[in-house]
This record gives sequence, C-alpha cells and structure tokens, in this order.
Amino acid sequence: MKLYMTLILAILSMSVMVLSQDMILIKGSDTLINLVQNLSEVYMEENPNTAIAVTGGGSGVGIAALISNTVAIANASRPMKDKEYSAAKENGVVPIEVVIGIDGLSVIVNDGIPVESLTVAQIGAIFRGEVNNWQEVGGPSQAVSLYGRQPSSGTYVFFQEHVLGNKNYSPKMKQMNGNAQIIEGVKADKAAIGYVGVGYVFDDNRNVMKGLKVLKVAADKNSDPVDPLISENVKSGKYPIARALYQYINGKPKGAVLDFLKFETGKGQKIVEEMGFYPVAGEYLENNKKAGL
Repeated sequence: MKLYMTLILAILSMSVMVLSQDMILIKGSDTLINLVQNLSEVYMEENPNTAIAVTGGGSGVGIAALISNTVAIANASRPMKDKEYSAAKENGVVPIEVVIGIDGLSVIVNDGIPVESLTVAQIGAIFRGEVNNWQEVGGPSQAVSLYGRQPSSGTYVFFQEHVLGNKNYSPKMKQMNGNAQIIEGVKADKAAIGYVGVGYVFDDNRNVMKGLKVLKVAADKNSDPVDPLISENVKSGKYPIARALYQYINGKPKGAVLDFLKFETGKGQKIVEEMGFYPVAGEYLENNKKAGL
C-alpha cells in the first residue's frame, strides 16, 4: 500500500512539473529544423521551466499548423503567401514575421563535375529540363541528374520563384524529403546537381563535405560569379539567391515565446553562425523590431 501511494505521489509530482512548464510547439521548414533544434536545446538548458518541441515537414506544413493555431511558431524558409495570410485572418490568426538568420541557398554538384560556376538563368534552365547535358554549360558530355525538394518545402517554392521564374520543375527531378537526402544523393551520383541551405554543406570541421562542390552563382551573364560560402556576399545581398529564414507567430509574442525569440535573435545568433548560416542583418533587423524584438 505504501509503495502504491509512493508511485501515485511520484506520478502526481511529475504531472505538476509538466503542467508548470511552458510548452512551445514549433513545426515547419526542414532547412530550419536542425538549427532550431540546436537553439532550443541551448535555450532549455538555460531555462529548464520551458519545454520546446521542434518538428519538420516543410514550410507549408508549419504555416498550415500556425493557421490552424496548433503550434506557437512556424518555421519557414520562404515568406508567407497572400492566400495564407487570408486563410489565417479567416481563422482569427494574426501572423507576425520574425527573421532568425540568412541563408545563401547553395547549388551543389558532385565534385566530379568540372563546372565551377553558373548563371541564375543557366541553373533555371537546368532545373526546368531545358538543359539536359552538362556539355551545354561547359561540362562533360553527360546527362544531368536533378535533385530537389518536394512541393511542401519552402526551399522548393523559393527556388521555383527566384531561379525557375515560376515555371515548372523538370518531371525528371528526384524529389527528396530534406536537405540531407539531397546531399547524399548528389555525393553518390556522378552527374548530379541539387540545391540546399548553405548550413548543410559543411562537415564537422566546417569544410565542404567530401564529394560535394558548391557552385559560384552569377546574377546574369554580365556579372561575376559569387561564392555563397563567403558571409559578406550573402549578408550584403551580392549573392543572387540569398534568402531570409523566417519564423511566424500568432500576434505579438509574449511570455516564453517572446523570451525564446529574443534568445534566437540575440545571443543565439552565434549558434546560427556555428550551424553554417549567417546572422540577421540590414532590413531584417528592422523587421524584427516591429515584432517587438
């Protein structure tokens, strides 16, 4: 009987502890998942009364969860669309945008491909299926093998809008579930080209992973190719396919959510850099001030 009562008290004690914690649910972008998980782990070590759960599924999935008001924060590697804002409004949700980092979206090839740079137009033509052989862009006579993301991915949408000119991807493109799958596919495929967040191209020693090459990208044929691995190129906007990494919340943040966002955009920026992305700069700092950060 004493043992039984002890177990009951232990369970009740644990329940009280869980209920006394602030729980923050975060869902969305697979580009952001590793970064936000790391930020969350460090934050929870410093703030043991806050529990944070981070899951992926793609930017569209995260934004849909915010619209349905089932998460506190939606991770997104693209801005919300007008139709998503409208759907949120209809559901009584007021999305507020925060930027936690900047990504130099990187075009990667198997390191056996002897191409060092491409223009945005050439990359778009490759992924639309208009260029099918590496020989057409200065490489060997070899069929191009395409690796990309699935349609729920914010990276898929951003790349389609900014590189493919809102045209369709080639039906031959292999749709992968995340950046890590694209990396592994490109490393194993001697004819491969893909696109990933810049934070995913590095190994544990901050070198580009063996088997990969990160291409320099030129805005057009009259511009110099720009390296996304140089932070100033991305932060200054010189790199033509740089993008912000977003989080969306319902209304002005408060409580534990506000505190976590302040951590991410403050001392957490060091973690952003350690993960291979770049800290918030320029207009995005002003954007965050409007959100109360």
